[in-house]
Amino acid sequence: MATHTNLPVVVIGAGPIGLAAAANLLDRGIDYCVLESGSAAGAAVREWDHIRLFSPWSQLIDPAAAKVLAGWTEPDPDRCPTGGTWASDYLQPLADALGDKVRYGWTVTGIAKRGRDLVVDSGRDEAAFTVHADTPTGPQRVHARAVIDASGTWAGPNPLGGDGLPAIGERAAADRLTYRVPDTRDEHVRARYAGKHVVVAGTGVSAKTALISLAALAGTRISWLVRRPTTGHAFGGGENDELVARGALGANARKVVEDGRIDTVTGFRTAEVTTQADGRLTLTSFDGQTVPAVDEVIVLTGFRPDLSILSEVRLDLDPVLEAPRDLAPLIDPNVHSCGTVHPHGAKELSQPDRGFYLAGMKSYGRATSFLAMTGFEQVRSVVAEIAGDHASAARVELTLPDSGVCGGSGLFDDDAASGDGGCCGTPPAPVDLLSITPSPAR
Repeated sequence: MATHTNLPVVVIGAGPIGLAAAANLLDRGIDYCVLESGSAAGAAVREWDHIRLFSPWSQLIDPAAAKVLAGWTEPDPDRCPTGGTWASDYLQPLADALGDKVRYGWTVTGIAKRGRDLVVDSGRDEAAFTVHADTPTGPQRVHARAVIDASGTWAGPNPLGGDGLPAIGERAAADRLTYRVPDTRDEHVRARYAGKHVVVAGTGVSAKTALISLAALAGTRISWLVRRPTTGHAFGGGENDELVARGALGANARKVVEDGRIDTVTGFRTAEVTTQADGRLTLTSFDGQTVPAVDEVIVLTGFRPDLSILSEVRLDLDPVLEAPRDLAPLIDPNVHSCGTVHPHGAKELSQPDRGFYLAGMKSYGRATSFLAMTGFEQVRSVVAEIAGDHASAARVELTLPDSGVCGGSGLFDDDAASGDGGCCGTPPAPVDLLSITPSPAR
């Protein structure tokens, strides 16, 4: 990278972590540009603008970004904004302050080493990066000294199928399925779900948010599909959760389930979606269970990264999580759930092609839980490394709120075992039930 200091650092994505990376680069006096496929900052966040985060403002503003926004009136640090408010009151003002360094409508289509495909060794370490993008004026290429991919995972929802692939018939029934938390404030959305038989698949915070929202609709029958044999730790740590709003979300979800407004179907891993003669759906599990007469399905089973733009970049990813290999053991949901993730930064996020870093939600691969302040510390460390400040890059410190739950989701066939000692039994316990995924407005 030292041979290309005249080139900018390219940041992919003008979301919370990408913009934080840009603010840190500006603070270090390093040239940069941010490539955003959407028409505004926080394009993905705006797609869940109706949902309230469970993190307060004090945890949603990057320190370097706050310096860029000098004179800006910060919101109440103890309040939890909605996604829409986070985007309009922080992300867009930050992007505006960064000016024309943020390029909208730039969809990155590929990243490579200049003049070298994946196979070529000769001169690879010394070569700059080339970032290819479709832009409002046609295809373009940007040369870069380093690349920070903070493009997130929002565009890659996991399918309904219990084996990680779309269930048989899932695509054919696409008009009855959604992979986002519906905004039931909208009259057209309410009409879609009110008085219907709605299935919610998933046990994370998004699923709990949807259950609470749907339970308020008159006449709606809700079936909740849970892959584990019991609901186990699905409701979180309640009062033990150090994020009050996250704990309240779990408690509210538990209440609507225990009040009998929701039919819980455990041990259900969807294998097939069949359209009945009356146009309704039947869901069948791998072990033969069925949920018939379904009108709508809300699939909230997590996300996965799109690695297609990285086909010419040399990566070292964990084969299970698709996260950087050195980061994966710290966040593996098969093992961890307490809420305390070991501090990590440039060292864990770097890849074999020196100068390329995954950051933010995309760095977590298929581990679906993430806190914004985790990403802020990631990019602070990464930018310090790019600047040559190796001591600062290595000095990564971060204390994250405990979720109040101890156990690993990988033990889904033996739910009781997941609470027996759990990940807290072997200190230190790097764990990951941390989420930028929002909780419902209250």
